[in-house]
This record gives sequence, C-alpha cells and structure tokens, in this order.
Amino acid sequence: MGTVTGDEKPHLRAQAVVGPTIEEIIAGLENDTVIPSDAVDATYARKAAVLNRAIKDIGMGWYQWQLFVVIGFGWASDNLWPVVTSLILTPIKTEFNPPKPPLLSLAQNVGLLAGAVFWGFGCDVFGRRWAFNLTLGLTAVWGLIAASSPSFAAIGVFAAFWSFGVGGNLPVDSAIFLEFLPASHQYLLTVLSVDWALAQVVANLIAWGLLSNFTCDITDTHCTRAENFGWRYFMITVGGLTLIMFAVRFFAFKIFESPKYLMGKGKDDEAVRIVHEVARRNGTESWLTVEHLKACEPEGYEQRTSASAALKRKLQVVSLTHVRSLFTTRKLGYSTGALMLVWALIGLAFPLYHAFLPYLQAIRGAHFGDGSTYLTYRNNLILAVLGVPGALIGAVLAEIPGIGRKGALSVSTILTGVFLFASTTATNSSALLGWNSAYSFASNIMYAVLYAFTPEVFPTQDRGTGNALTASSNRIFGIFAPIIAIYGDLNTPVPVYVSGALFIAAGIIVLTLPFESRGKASL
Repeated sequence: MGTVTGDEKPHLRAQAVVGPTIEEIIAGLENDTVIPSDAVDATYARKAAVLNRAIKDIGMGWYQWQLFVVIGFGWASDNLWPVVTSLILTPIKTEFNPPKPPLLSLAQNVGLLAGAVFWGFGCDVFGRRWAFNLTLGLTAVWGLIAASSPSFAAIGVFAAFWSFGVGGNLPVDSAIFLEFLPASHQYLLTVLSVDWALAQVVANLIAWGLLSNFTCDITDTHCTRAENFGWRYFMITVGGLTLIMFAVRFFAFKIFESPKYLMGKGKDDEAVRIVHEVARRNGTESWLTVEHLKACEPEGYEQRTSASAALKRKLQVVSLTHVRSLFTTRKLGYSTGALMLVWALIGLAFPLYHAFLPYLQAIRGAHFGDGSTYLTYRNNLILAVLGVPGALIGAVLAEIPGIGRKGALSVSTILTGVFLFASTTATNSSALLGWNSAYSFASNIMYAVLYAFTPEVFPTQDRGTGNALTASSNRIFGIFAPIIAIYGDLNTPVPVYVSGALFIAAGIIVLTLPFESRGKASL
C-alpha cells in the first residue's frame, strides 16, 4: 500500500481520500497527454497517466514552488557560464595573446558536450537526485580554480572542466521539474527562462564593474597580469555565486527522486511513497495506492526488482534501449530526430555569434571610433537586460491558443536570424546596439520556449535520454562554432551570415514537428 513517512500529521489520516477509477483516468489518456499512448509502452503510459492524475489532484503546492526556485539555479548556470567565457575572452586574448583565441570557446563546448552526454543519459540510469546536486558543485569548484590560471592552455582546460558540470543542468533539471508539475502549471518551464535571462544580466553587471575597471584595453599590446586582474576577480565572484547556489540546493532543500522515474524502474512502492510525501509537504494528502498502479498491469506482468534485473537496467544505456524507445513509431521518431536537428542548428548558430559578441562589439566599436572597454561591457549589459522581458513574453506566447509552443518557437527563431542579418548593415555603434538588442530580445523568447517544449514531448522513462540527445546535438554542433570563427575570420561578417541562416532554417523545421504540448500533460 502507499505509505507515508512517520512524521505525517495525524489529521491527514482521519479520512481516506477517494480518487478516480483506473477506467476514468485511462479514458482521458489520449486527449490529455502530449504523446499518443500507442507511441510508448502501454503499461507505462497507463501508470504515467495515474501518476499525472495524482500529481494534478495534489495541486501546485509548497514543494513544487520550492523546487521552482532551486531549479532556477540550474537554468541560471546554463547561461551564466557560457556568458562568462564570452566576457573573459577579450581580456584573456589581450593578456596571453594566443594565436587562436576561439579555442577557449572550443574547450568550453567540448566540456558542455561531455556533460550533456554523461548527465543526460546517466540520470535515466542512476536517477535525478545525485546529478541535480553535483552539476552545480562541480561548476563552482572548477570556476574558482580557473581564476588562478597561469596560461591560455590552463584556462582552456578549466573551462572544459566547469562546462562538464554546466552541460548537465538543463537535461537533469528540466526532467525532474516536469515530473513533479501538475499539467496546469507546465507553463512554469517557460517562465524558468527568466532565470536564464537574469543570469546574463548578473554576469554582465559584474563584468561592467570589474572588467571595465581592471582590464587592459583591446588595443594594448603590452598587457601584464597585474594590469589585467579584472577577469580573475570576475571568475572568483561568479564561482562564489555558483557555490552559494549549490549550498542552498544541497543543504536547504531536500529533493525527492521522480515518481515517474521510479515507476519506470519498477519501483511502484517507492513512487507511491514519494507522491504521498509531496502531498504531506503541501499540507494535503493523496488517494494514490500501489493498487492503482498494479491495476494498469496486464495479466502475468512482472516488475523488474531482482538484483540481476537492476544490473540489466543500469546496462540499458549501453544497449541503447532508451534511445530506441524514442524511435518506436514513425511520428515519435520524426519528432525526436527533428528536435535534435533544431537543437543542432541552434547549437551552431548561437555560439557562432553570441560567444564572440563582446569581442565583435569591441572590434566593431573600435572601427566606429568608440570601442572602449567601458562602452563594450555597458552595451553587453543593455543587451542582457533586454533578454528578461523576452523570456517573459515567450512564456505568454507559448500559452496562447493558435500559437502555442510551436508557433512561438518558430517565429522567434526566424526573427533571431533576421535581426542578425540586419546587424551587418550597421554603420555606427548605436545602430549595431539597436540590432543586437532586437536579436537579444528574440533569442530569449526562442530559448524560453525551446527549453520548455523539448522535455514535454519525451516520455518520462526516456526523458533524460531525450534531453541528452537534443543537448548533445546542440553541444556537438557548438564545437564547430569556434572552428568556423577561426577560419571564417571574426573581422568579417561571414560568421554572422552563417549564424543568421542557421536560425532561420531551424525556425522552419519547428513548423514540421508533429506534437504540440500546450495544455497537455507529459507522459
């Protein structure tokens, strides 16, 4: 039976809560879920529907709102640290004078790829809880160590190490948050992108204060370490901020393992216990029992609970079981493949321009006669601030009937590319800032919707793997961005043209996706 922990308040057990019948839940399965039930294992789909209903009946309460706050740290870190790399690129180039500065971005993207693969696939094998805490901890530690880098090679290695932690944030955090959300509040996945945008504001605000005052000018040919300590102060500050976020997650909040993850692993008793504990945290109770989940099983069904079965489950990632599950039907397979392609194109387009944005603004500002360090970081702060309303508008657009996730994502992605093309027409710094502001606004709408839409269209038992596939596609193509920047020459508009074309192509592909998740529960 579904038990709760011993510290449950007595009045909660005074009267049993009566829930819906299995037949009532299954009857609404087709209309209430993103993915058709025939696209996944039937037993799993029925059990997921029961858990969805149980979470829905508990409602949005104290536990989910706490989770919303600490999940926001992961969203913030995902943008914070790539922005850090872009902001320190110019002073690092001035101090160490490396022959190929974009190699720093390459090191970062290699680390992001490794993190996306390891944490994304791994959380479907060893669960979400450990990954949820370790990703921020590793990022903070390596970020702080990087402040002592004696050479360009050293900062490159440390960038790869801290990015290994960053790469796991979204695949893990989006999975665990979505699995505790009632369908009525899935829009909060989009709202989380406000944290993503605010992180960019915080990074640029800190950079404006430190990098603009303790950094050599881009035209300085004899920059010494003593004159260029700003980026080291910056790394210590951001690393310390990330360490505080890790401490809040680890010491001030107890994260439960996802009930759907546990159910997918055959641990129905534990899944029911977690649902009851969430209800207790919210000051209510749940009707869910193990019998509700057992009733979804066909005759002769056996849960995989033996030691050998547990080992087999852990080896499933090697046999690609979770990957194959995402291609079991033509429609689900196309959805997975097309989403991977969209993430891949954006993964190349975004860092190709955005990772070098401070540098591009500095060299183009110098060309226009106003490329001071102060002005460069001030303009980057303006762009970051404009991203915040973009994230909020993305959350609103994604919930409008007739537009939904697909419409908002497609239009914002195409506009992002259009504004990049337009930026090449700028003849002064004000015009460049204007076009870049429009780009920042549209791209934040795009990411707000993309981060919410992607995990919603994967079934829970394979959600970590689906997130890993899309994130890995994003990171693999991101590796090519610094290579193109090296050979395409950042002093020409070629990288900007390539980036803009890729955004437009991705926006068109979004329109062909078969599933729209607005107003529906995830399986």
